[in-house]
Amino acid sequence: MARKAQPADLYLLSKVSKLYYERSLNQQEIADKLHLSRPKVSRLLQQAQEEGIVQITVHSPPGTFADLEEALESRFGLKEAVVVEVVDAKSQDAISRTIGIAASSYFKRNIQDGDIIGIAWGKTLNAMVNALSPLEVNNTHVVQMIGGLGYSEAEEHATSLCRRLTQLLNSKLTMLPAPGIVDNQTVKKALLSDSHMESVFQLFDQINVAYVGVGAPTPDSVLVRNGAIVREEDLAELTRSGAVGDIVLRFFDIDGQPAAAEMDSRVIGISLEQLKRIPHVVGVAGGPQKENVVRGVLRGGWINVLITDQATAKRVLEH
Repeated sequence: MARKAQPADLYLLSKVSKLYYERSLNQQEIADKLHLSRPKVSRLLQQAQEEGIVQITVHSPPGTFADLEEALESRFGLKEAVVVEVVDAKSQDAISRTIGIAASSYFKRNIQDGDIIGIAWGKTLNAMVNALSPLEVNNTHVVQMIGGLGYSEAEEHATSLCRRLTQLLNSKLTMLPAPGIVDNQTVKKALLSDSHMESVFQLFDQINVAYVGVGAPTPDSVLVRNGAIVREEDLAELTRSGAVGDIVLRFFDIDGQPAAAEMDSRVIGISLEQLKRIPHVVGVAGGPQKENVVRGVLRGGWINVLITDQATAKRVLEH
């Protein structure tokens, strides 16, 4: 016959809890003081929580959004979500700067010796690099994951970002010396036949952490503006295919599925399949036009860490 459970000794539970939480004695000190075994003290502390004698509440500081972060992590299977407060929610520039600063904090606390870091391009990643200061790490390696897009002198250009980050880390650098998108597959084939290009593509499989922006193919975006990167006919085809956004110039629809567009065959850079094999892919994106973009990239599982603003996080979770 099973033994009858003993009623809780509320006095003892309270005594142990006060010694542990209020007087900061460790479990062994409590065991010595009350002539108990250390395992019993551990069980009593657990029981005190179960009986409601001890109630632990974590108070998040103002400007943090722990509930939104937990909801994003749970719904989309993320390793981590970082949600930041943006005062001017209508200004894309302000949102990009704020998310970039948060990304720089994330970068600093996660960088490790020996990391091989893949970098894409974009305004928010530029804000991240601008907010970084030199870091003392060893044997890191920065890898450009997408060919050059836009004007090479622009700060958000992948080449510029990689060079500046390399200086901050005092790391090794591998560039991708090619345009991000070319006119036809013949040009792409010729470029990829170069032995240096081949070695860069092989290095993609060794990247252990990547930082990527997530873009939207809107007429006023950097991608589409002036036709410097995505041509008008490419934009029309992307619209027909249901594309809502891109990551390293690989477009996807609202469900995160790759958008079937001819221009994908002319992109020079890491593929979505290679990106998905990277253990740690950090996506930085937010703003009024990025709701469906963020939703799509999360549904597709193309990133496993998201850094965004509170308004975007709320809109993504509402649907």
